[in-house]
Amino acid sequence: MLGRLRSRAEDLYEQVLTAELEETPTHVAVIQDGNRRYASKQGADPSEGHRAGAGTTEAFLDWCDELGIQEVTLYTFSTENFQRSPEEREALFDLIEEKLREFADSDRIHQGEVRINAIGQLDRLPERLRDTIAYAHDRTAEYDEMQVNIALAYGGRAELLEAARKIARDVDAGEREPAAVDVEVVEEALYEGPKHDVDLILRSGGDERTSNFLPWRANGNEAAVCFSAPYWPEFRKIDFLRAIRTYEHREESRRQTRARRAKALVQALGDTARSAGEEHLDRGATAANADGDDDRPADRTDVDPAD
Repeated sequence: MLGRLRSRAEDLYEQVLTAELEETPTHVAVIQDGNRRYASKQGADPSEGHRAGAGTTEAFLDWCDELGIQEVTLYTFSTENFQRSPEEREALFDLIEEKLREFADSDRIHQGEVRINAIGQLDRLPERLRDTIAYAHDRTAEYDEMQVNIALAYGGRAELLEAARKIARDVDAGEREPAAVDVEVVEEALYEGPKHDVDLILRSGGDERTSNFLPWRANGNEAAVCFSAPYWPEFRKIDFLRAIRTYEHREESRRQTRARRAKALVQALGDTARSAGEEHLDRGATAANADGDDDRPADRTDVDPAD
């Protein structure tokens, strides 16, 4: 009985949160943390936690589709994850390969015209997984309604370092002038795939850090960040809607800040214009006095106009 009441209350709360949404982010980046801790809490192997987390990921993509979010980036396997035991790594690679093929062949992916893309140091992955990535990409390459980026063997510093080396090679070869290196050049050198800057970074599992995730596309855009307590397998739509509310508050704060700055700028320009006008009038008055006879003021009434 208590469980049914709690479930009903959550449903109602979810409806309220959904109704209150005024805008949604274009690009959401997710750090799916807490799978192993969830498994430990259940007394299960880490692989069971990863599989439970994969179920949440599928549901999460459905929520994004419902809310009209155009792009999602999933932090699925970081460069630091290579330090895990060979057994856990292989189990993860098996799961990622399985889910990627399921996605690539899923009716809902094709009906929703979802494009699947992978970013990271893909050459570090097993050949079988690289083949699956290519399969998923080719199956969905023509779609553009929604894009899902899978970050595999990904690290933000590694991405920026590779971009810097690529630009340096172009400069060294005489193909680019150093002074011509600007924001657009750097963005072209980053991993191919993401189409939009990140609006919201979401991390489950309670840790309050972004773990080297999309530093150029997120921090440069001043993305909103939401840290959520539930482990990823326990993450609910309510938690996602709360995260979007964080994004909305961030956007409102940014709009208010921009409005204050614009008002201050207009006021400063007005003050400058008034000051310049007063200075101009003062100069005019000084010049008029210099042209006249100091001993015979222009407003004397005892002067005969005929003189």
